[in-house]
Amino acid sequence: MYSTTEVLEFVKEEDVKFIKLAFCDVFGKQKNVSITDNELSRAFKTGVAIDASAIKGFGDEAKSDLFLHPDPSTLSILPWRPEHGRVVRMFCDITYPDGTPFECDSRLILKTAVKTAEKQGLSFAFGSEMEFYLFNLDEKGNKTNETYDTAGYMDVAPEDKGENIRREICLTLEQMGIYPESSHHEEGAGQNEIDFRYSDALTAADDAITFRQVVSAVANRNGLYADFSPKPLDTSAGNGFHINFSVKSKDGKDLLPYAMAGILNRIEDCTVFLNNSENSYKRLGVNKAPAFIAWSKENRSELIRLPAADGEFKRAELRSPDPLANPYIAFALIIYAAISGISAQEKLPESADFNMYKADGETLKKYRKLPATLKDAKTKAAKSGFIAKSLPKSIISAYTD
Repeated sequence: MYSTTEVLEFVKEEDVKFIKLAFCDVFGKQKNVSITDNELSRAFKTGVAIDASAIKGFGDEAKSDLFLHPDPSTLSILPWRPEHGRVVRMFCDITYPDGTPFECDSRLILKTAVKTAEKQGLSFAFGSEMEFYLFNLDEKGNKTNETYDTAGYMDVAPEDKGENIRREICLTLEQMGIYPESSHHEEGAGQNEIDFRYSDALTAADDAITFRQVVSAVANRNGLYADFSPKPLDTSAGNGFHINFSVKSKDGKDLLPYAMAGILNRIEDCTVFLNNSENSYKRLGVNKAPAFIAWSKENRSELIRLPAADGEFKRAELRSPDPLANPYIAFALIIYAAISGISAQEKLPESADFNMYKADGETLKKYRKLPATLKDAKTKAAKSGFIAKSLPKSIISAYTD
């Protein structure tokens, strides 16, 4: 948690020559501008201009100037870059030229959601579980459909070739001040998962963005391609972005049931922001990815499950999002939906304590389904009063037009 002064001193003392000013487009794809160490003081004072018309969802040529303002608390060395003439990265706040915050800055959207919760005496924590595939590259360095290994769930080396890659990813993350909780081979051939311990919403979202960058960089360094798409292979398990969340109030009440009810009641409206590609809807309903709107304890066939944990580790896990989701927007919507459920003390429906994938049609008729296509999800969001209150119109348009 550096201050501006400390960052300037760090850059001078640690032989830092390049600073990457990082931000995301509305869909969560990381972008950055590199500046030299000599320009950092100016960046802190006035910001660095970018052409917003070239960024997805940021506007057109008519009003295209935006400014990046580095957040010193997010300073991190990029360990895979040279040690001499080091490279560091900071996430940025985005403003208009007059200093007004840019409404499509998804990091700002999450900050606003966190402040809204704090005003009501609520604090949220998030932990991410993100899956990805490793594919071999061809002689030209392009991705192939050949997976790095043929191992299965929690297999070990030598079948699990990803073991050393995951180790390198975890060590790189630790060098950046991010501490993974566990890692293992997933169900699909070449599929891997790395999980994080919980933290506050903004840190967890920053870490999720950093994680995707680190995985891609380490994979490329090892002659591989890291694929975060929801369904890289039609016949194999999809990639999930399981979001663990908890909520605490000042009076210590157990608000998680109300929060879960709020999310279940609004999940259809939120789905396009959690699953924003055509490919996303090939994953839902297959290989432990949910299709029906229900909850249960421990049950991995449900949309929300309560893992076996007590005390500070008690949490709920939302299983529908995939790794292409913008974590800032995803976490913000979870917070707003949870607050709605808590404020109205919405009742959590009866738990579905059975395997959804093996249930008969008559049983499943009792449950609402997630949108089955991207088009359906867009329609739900576009008509939603909850979404209209939670997100700027320009963000909604970017996802639904």
